[in-house]
Amino acid sequence: MNQEIPLPVSLQQLEIACKGFITEVVCADVAHDITHIERVVRVAKQLCIAEQANMAVVLPAAWLHDCVAVAKNHPDRAKASTMAADKAISFLASIGYDQQFFTAIHHAIVAHSFSANIQIQSVEAQIVQDADRMDALGAIGVSRCMKVGGSISRHLYHPQDPFCQQRKADDTLYTLDHFFIKLLHIAKSMNTPSAKTEAKRRTDYMLAFIEQLKSEVGKEL
Repeated sequence: MNQEIPLPVSLQQLEIACKGFITEVVCADVAHDITHIERVVRVAKQLCIAEQANMAVVLPAAWLHDCVAVAKNHPDRAKASTMAADKAISFLASIGYDQQFFTAIHHAIVAHSFSANIQIQSVEAQIVQDADRMDALGAIGVSRCMKVGGSISRHLYHPQDPFCQQRKADDTLYTLDHFFIKLLHIAKSMNTPSAKTEAKRRTDYMLAFIEQLKSEVGKEL
């Protein structure tokens, strides 16, 4: 998934407006900066083409899905995607975007979140969710996980049992445990065929990373 997707002039203008808007949002954490948004948009475009979905819905939803910043440990975390959807629609209305897409965009943003646990009702919402979750996989997924762990001073791994063979994983203490709790299972949650294929490729990379880490720390997996 590495090709750039050409867009009609009107959608290019929308991208410029959305990027300007989202750049002003304070990030919820170090893994949700503008580069995360840009990667999600890039993958969402590719999935949209592959799945023959509506770019007029997918593109703004991908750009604006994190336009409200709520930390993962905040009590309002489960409401974050709804707040983002509301804010996104207000912004799109302010720039005169076509209102016929508002309901579908709002749903795609609300439903993308793990925390919200909303049933997905459209292929466009599936794509936005898949693109967001894809960014937790592969080389960038490893990098983001380590970046978050370092920012909150978590240990890299349990010194006696790095790979959770004899203990329950606890990613509040050990960054590597997050792989076993969540990251290695994300591929199974993908919605679209195109995303499933790419997610498997990225997960295979993460498994290879763990094997390499095993050899370097001298612990059996």
